[in-house]
Amino acid sequence: MVALGRACHPGPTLAVTTIALLLGVSVGLESWLLLVVAATVLVGQLSIGWSNDWLDGARDRAAGRTDKPVVSGQVPADALRNAAFGAAAASVPLSVVPGWPGLWHLVLVGSGWAYNLRLKGTIWSPVPYLLGFGALPVYVVGVSGTPVEWWMVMAGSLLGAAVHFANAAPDVEQDRAVGVFGLPQRLGESRSVLVALALLALAGLVLLGQLSAGGGTRAVALLVVMVPLTAGAVLVVMNRTGRSVFRLVMVAAVVDVGLLVVVA
Repeated sequence: MVALGRACHPGPTLAVTTIALLLGVSVGLESWLLLVVAATVLVGQLSIGWSNDWLDGARDRAAGRTDKPVVSGQVPADALRNAAFGAAAASVPLSVVPGWPGLWHLVLVGSGWAYNLRLKGTIWSPVPYLLGFGALPVYVVGVSGTPVEWWMVMAGSLLGAAVHFANAAPDVEQDRAVGVFGLPQRLGESRSVLVALALLALAGLVLLGQLSAGGGTRAVALLVVMVPLTAGAVLVVMNRTGRSVFRLVMVAAVVDVGLLVVVA
């Protein structure tokens, strides 16, 4: 069970679920709807994470990725496949519990599966992240019955694309060796990290532009947004990126949305 948990990409899974919860709080969802949204997004992200490790099993073995439970034999490939399909199937009825907005959550899940199945190794690899993370606020806000604002969709898409480039950057050489040539692999590690930081900065600016707080609070918000960007730039200069930039981007995404909930 522990190994199955590791195979679901727990960091991103929990981060995306947390972002959905924070968005739900920001639009005033009732407690039961918050629980439905959290459960739905969690199950959808589990399906994406498990399908990723299942579908990448052969490539991960070729690359010597013994940190992957399916490669080390801790989780059988068929168990991972069954878990992925089971979670994907469960996400459908969960998504539609609040009504039609749940279709946007299925866009998020479908985008993740499309990336894992095909788009990961193409120049279109950022598209599922742009589409899926842009659909997330449409789903959550739609559940509340209020219209979604354009800047929420834009910020979601930018943060999603930043996650993609930051996540792929450390594995560029390994991916190339096994024939994966998505956009980050074509750009290379250093440029992918810079693209991730630039996208993160743009998302932060979009969110800052919507704050209704006063000058002092706005200055604090700007500082909060700038800290991970500065830390990322330092890591680039020191040539110590690796997974550090990916973690920074994930934390910054959660912090950005949390900041919006507190001061908007």
